[in-house]
Amino acid sequence: MKLGVFTVLFSDKNLEEMLDYVAAKGIEAVELGTGGYPGNAHCKLDDLLENQEKQEEFMSKINNLGLIVSALSCHGNPLHPQKNIADEADKTLTKTIKLASQLGIPVVNTFSGCPGDHENAKYPNWPVAPWPNEFQEILTWQWEQKIIPYWKEKAALAEQHNVKIGLELHGGFSVHTPATLLRLRKECGPAIGANLDPSHMWWQGIDPVESIKILGRENAIHHFHAKDTIIDQPNVNKNGLTDMTSYSDMQNRAWYFRTVGFGHDGKEWADMISTLRLYGYDYVVSIEHEDGLMSIEEGFTKAVETLKPVMVKESVGDMWWT
Repeated sequence: MKLGVFTVLFSDKNLEEMLDYVAAKGIEAVELGTGGYPGNAHCKLDDLLENQEKQEEFMSKINNLGLIVSALSCHGNPLHPQKNIADEADKTLTKTIKLASQLGIPVVNTFSGCPGDHENAKYPNWPVAPWPNEFQEILTWQWEQKIIPYWKEKAALAEQHNVKIGLELHGGFSVHTPATLLRLRKECGPAIGANLDPSHMWWQGIDPVESIKILGRENAIHHFHAKDTIIDQPNVNKNGLTDMTSYSDMQNRAWYFRTVGFGHDGKEWADMISTLRLYGYDYVVSIEHEDGLMSIEEGFTKAVETLKPVMVKESVGDMWWT
């Protein structure tokens, strides 16, 4: 396994400054944003696509420091009911898949997106309850008319370019649990998998270790984020887990993100790393820092310090004790 970082948190640094900084911290892989919510501070699609000279220069800056690119990430909502928003996300995703293929990067991360509730909707609609029955009707329409057709097309494009799509299981989007990911994968094929982020499992009441087992059995984990979450039970009692309190109002939120080790201890992270290995994931653990109590530098450094001791680097080889 390799320890990586989602470099969007260093968007104030240029590519070279960012690479030098993370390499000095012991990072071995970088996940680069290409647009959408993460921005594209370190990877400009239109500059690099179909330009072999610029691609070679770009990758040499990364590889010369002993780093790899674990994924290109363009989180957006390609199913948004407003066509201009959906088209921009779709265009960015298509370009990102093509660039990943040209650069030899195996994974593109994004969100599944979330449609509206009818053809003329203006905003996404995220049903989270089976009753009243209208919610089930909305969900059926979304999956049959929007989600499955779109992702079948994108899975075929990814397969054509020898790239896997890692969907981040994130609230507010149609694919947000192991079950919804596996449903889409069944319909669209193995190019669709998870960019599994335990922080979003915890706040949904899902045990991340068990989510790794569920998805790992299907070889459906394409990438892994390292971000933590703390649950504030008194606020859960008041607001529930689908809490609409602003992220900035941390004292009153039911849950909020923390850097690795500040929501759950090292043993829980060691259990996740071991379970990833147990179920065949031997790729990158990519730090994502969204901690409202720590600076970028401090939160990132503490995440590295928590994860380094629990990373599993070497295969066992023969079981010499049997």
